[in-house]
Amino acid sequence: MNRFSWPALCLLLLTAPSAGLAQGAQIAFGESQQDSDLPVEVTSENLDVNQTDGTAVFTGNVVVGQGEMRLFAPHVLVIYKEDESGIDRLKATGGVIVISGEDAAEGDQADYYVDTGMIEMEGSVLLVQPRQTLTSDNMVVDTRAGTARMTGRVKTILQPQD
Repeated sequence: MNRFSWPALCLLLLTAPSAGLAQGAQIAFGESQQDSDLPVEVTSENLDVNQTDGTAVFTGNVVVGQGEMRLFAPHVLVIYKEDESGIDRLKATGGVIVISGEDAAEGDQADYYVDTGMIEMEGSVLLVQPRQTLTSDNMVVDTRAGTARMTGRVKTILQPQD
């Protein structure tokens, strides 16, 4: 799977037609609804498990996949539920890319809540879709509904209709 680079995403930002959005905006994300009950597959260069505190850390070209959704990051911490019945969330840091269908988002960090299918991205979020490109401070993706909400200085470029 190809990774998006900042220059390529910025080029798309400057050339893609966009629709206008206000300070907080809900938009579609991904081609279809995601089944968050599907298995989560994680691949990486390294895995460090600490038996004392029960943490697991994936590092080096980490790819998290579930259904059609892919998350790329250099560092992913597995956070378990308090009752130790399973995984609560995956915390990705160091620059994160989330791809679902033709939609791609990039941000500084992301938390993926496995049970609910919610992804919370923070820090210079850039969303690239086939017909629009947006930036914001934060974005929450509901993979079950196939939607996203961008907040915090949402910006896009308005293009007149043909």
